[in-house]
Amino acid sequence: MSHSTLRRRLTTAVAAAAALLTLTSVTAACSSSSDSTVTADGKTVLRYEGSPAQVGFPELAETLGYYEDVELEWIGDNGNGPQSLQNTATNQIEFGSAFNGAVIKAQTGGAPLTGVLASYGSDKASFTGYYVLEDSPIRTARDLIGKKVGMNTLGAHHEFLTREWLAQEGLTPEEIAQVQLTVVPPVNTEQALREGQIDVGTLGSIFRETALERGGIRPLFTDESLFGSFSYGTYVFRDDFIAKNRDAVEDFVQGTARAIRWTQTTPRDEVVAKFEEIIDARGRNENTELVGYWKSPGIAGPGGVVTEQEIQTWLDWLTRNGELEGGAFTTSDVYTNEFNPYANGTYDPNSGPNGEPVEEAVQ
Repeated sequence: MSHSTLRRRLTTAVAAAAALLTLTSVTAACSSSSDSTVTADGKTVLRYEGSPAQVGFPELAETLGYYEDVELEWIGDNGNGPQSLQNTATNQIEFGSAFNGAVIKAQTGGAPLTGVLASYGSDKASFTGYYVLEDSPIRTARDLIGKKVGMNTLGAHHEFLTREWLAQEGLTPEEIAQVQLTVVPPVNTEQALREGQIDVGTLGSIFRETALERGGIRPLFTDESLFGSFSYGTYVFRDDFIAKNRDAVEDFVQGTARAIRWTQTTPRDEVVAKFEEIIDARGRNENTELVGYWKSPGIAGPGGVVTEQEIQTWLDWLTRNGELEGGAFTTSDVYTNEFNPYANGTYDPNSGPNGEPVEEAVQ
């Protein structure tokens, strides 16, 4: 197999997503406006996409009263990171969230986006596991050659993490290319695994917890086992929106950062109760039972502060796989902590969201 063929196989899905973003972002740059809607009392309206039966950190921030200059407008639900990036780049929404590797790919493809604070990650309580059946002969990375790994989408978190684990375990690029990655909706992953349609299933949050309750599966690896407590995704805004609405972006970041910190320092039962309250109040015909499976925020930095390592890891990955020239992009091209109060000293990282001392974080 030629090196160029290997590269195409390794990154087909990611490159396709980036190409789409390139086309749409050019259109957005030419035809869309960064002028935002303003409420009667002068607040900037930020359109966003949520997740069914879940509470995002921005939604929590608004409920807790942490925003002063912005108001959120929910336009629907979406759990696909690359789609969230596309919708942000094309002015369908003001901010989105996606895996950092996908953010970088979108940026290199021409999408004018910047990450402003962490949106999700993993720790010992909250993580994604890559599971096999209890009696599966698959024990090592080499056993995955020729096998199927099911995940919710290609070109995002799960593909990058799977390939990174395989590489860390010593597989060559040629061998990694023989591992079959296939799209399986999260709601169907456990069933597909148990019925033998896939050999490894990617399970997180409620899907992991309920599958473990039923038994008969074991983790091959987890994202937490790879990097420990680590933030994997960021909230992003369009660059033109940031330029014209700096006060709104700053207010969004400070409020969301405080909400993240609230979940990092508040007892779990109180967080779950607040989530249930928010879901009940917003009237979207959702079931609050899923919230009971919430374990922790899964974000490493206080208030969602992004570290260079959380970005550099994926810059190195893309460079290693021929998607980027070394040094073409730096971490400062990808994200900024400029607006996060936990990064500039406004708040002590060892304090709660309102500055109160915290003896021990929940995480």
